[in-house]
Amino acid sequence: MILLQVNQLTKNFGADNILSNIKLEIQTRDRVALVGRNGAGKSTLLKIIAGHLSYDSGDITKPKGVSIGYLAQNTGLESELSIWSEMLTVFEELQTQEKQLRQLEKQMADPSVYEQEDLYQRVLKEYDELQVRFKDSGGYQYEADIRSVLHGLNFADFDYETKISTLSGGQKTRLALGKLLLTKPDILILDEPTNHLDIETLSWLETYLQSYEGAVLIVSHDRYFLDSVVNQVYEISRNRSKKFLGNYSKYLEQKAEDYEKDLKMFERQQQEVAKLEDFIQRNIARASTTKMAQSRRKKLERMDIMDKPLGDEKSANFAFQIDRPSGNDVLHVQDLTIGYGKDEQISSHIDFSVKKGDSIALVGPNGIGKSTLLKTLVNKLHPLEGAFKFGSNVSISYYDQEQAELSSNKTVLNELWDEYPMKMEKEIRTVLGNFLFSGEDVLKPVSTLSGGEKARLALSKLMMEKGNVLILDEPTNHLDLDSKEVLENALIDYPGTILFVSHDRYFINRIATKVVELSKKGSTEYLGDYDYYIEKLQQQEELAALERMEQGQPVSQGTTQKQSHKIDKEAKKLERQRRRRVDEIENQMEILEENIQEKEDLLCDPEIFQDHEKVQDINEALTKEKEELESLLEEWTELEELLQGEQ
Repeated sequence: MILLQVNQLTKNFGADNILSNIKLEIQTRDRVALVGRNGAGKSTLLKIIAGHLSYDSGDITKPKGVSIGYLAQNTGLESELSIWSEMLTVFEELQTQEKQLRQLEKQMADPSVYEQEDLYQRVLKEYDELQVRFKDSGGYQYEADIRSVLHGLNFADFDYETKISTLSGGQKTRLALGKLLLTKPDILILDEPTNHLDIETLSWLETYLQSYEGAVLIVSHDRYFLDSVVNQVYEISRNRSKKFLGNYSKYLEQKAEDYEKDLKMFERQQQEVAKLEDFIQRNIARASTTKMAQSRRKKLERMDIMDKPLGDEKSANFAFQIDRPSGNDVLHVQDLTIGYGKDEQISSHIDFSVKKGDSIALVGPNGIGKSTLLKTLVNKLHPLEGAFKFGSNVSISYYDQEQAELSSNKTVLNELWDEYPMKMEKEIRTVLGNFLFSGEDVLKPVSTLSGGEKARLALSKLMMEKGNVLILDEPTNHLDLDSKEVLENALIDYPGTILFVSHDRYFINRIATKVVELSKKGSTEYLGDYDYYIEKLQQQEELAALERMEQGQPVSQGTTQKQSHKIDKEAKKLERQRRRRVDEIENQMEILEENIQEKEDLLCDPEIFQDHEKVQDINEALTKEKEELESLLEEWTELEELLQGEQ
């Protein structure tokens, strides 16, 4: 069922055109990602669809009764209620029904009612109807749903009577997400929902959205998240939209293939145009060939000339260099305790070593002290106990996720130039140009920059420092997907040592050679990327459960549930993949059947069947398409049988 259609939508802000002729369609259980550069208009489009912003032209249509739930970027839940009371407000209608059921139960127990048969039957009928409605609406499970969502969003250890007004901004954002998830709208619109979520919570949200009954429309810069959740991608580029089937990785493949195909078609057409123009120029003046030249000219005039395919929009372009190499032993951390004073100890017994050339990811839940550890290592905080020591010739370049030092009223140009006054202005402008600050952009005050612009400026300063050890705290925050890829490539080629914190699992997989997991009791090292780390955690959990079983100890219900959940999750994932493939095959078969019919019709055309070369070409194409159709039909039959067996 089609839940929403956007057709030819246009939006302008003053003289600036933000969106042009945008087309988008959402059907039941669709998982749609909007991707594009920062400033491409993704958040604007979400606000328009949610009804929070007007548009200039076009149409947005949805069936009557279709509900939309929208969570804007970094939206915090503002309330004077407790966590539990605020979540209960989602189910006010069910609570009213519950009170009505209790009142009807009292009436049925009242002698003045049950002794009057007619009155008792009326009350009993009303009670039965209300009870069915209450059950079908989730009346017997809404409290369990609240606990499940709060647990998934990392509020399991909280007192649910805690006032929301006392929570941090990140916690309020997670609660706003939780409240929206509990409303279960037909279309769930999420703008950067992964902000303020640690990796464990991200994994829970992925699972939740995968099994969500409605449709989901997402803007996110988390590629791992998009690959896990979405089944189609709309790219917003140069104010327009284009649809791609599949997850984010599939979108990248299709985009590259489409560009190559369009470029070849354009080049072939340009060659043909050049030949026609050359023939016309050489033969139009000759009496013997004028008619032929005129015929070519008419053909040229009738041609639909393609525009040259546009490649990717301009990307940042930079590399990190070092002035001199460090020694082999870069850092040794021994029994370190970190925090903000004796009364605010966060983590203790931290032990790990960093060697030259290492790229180490620090992971762990929010609040465990990852950023605090980095601040301690760069002497912004004092260690509470223990020690750490850097090796010889170590020069540190530090990237702060909060970009706290980038709040001046200097221009972008002076922010960088003042730190390197001996450089020529042209050199500084060239560096800034590599980070997409060009023309008048370099004269903007730093305090007015967007999060993405501040991130790029901070990276430009980092590049100029040429330190041999990079300590990075959430370097991908605020960067669009393209800028993330450029940063990854620069870090992969970096000849120094990297210690970083990131919640971007795709980024960790590309950069990390080692993972250090922080907990309140210490640290654990894993020699590999994020996927290797997760694999090791699962192996440890399964091994511990097996050992307890062998010793006759009861296996915790949580472990059993986790294993059962894992199996169930994999089965559901496989079923979704099969259903998605069935849909893809049906679409492909429909297109092939149309193509086959067109070619068979052509073979009946007298102009065609008299041309033996054309007939041969059409027959070859027809044979190929029929073979492809037969192959798809076999695959479709196998998948349908498997899906029937799973039901």
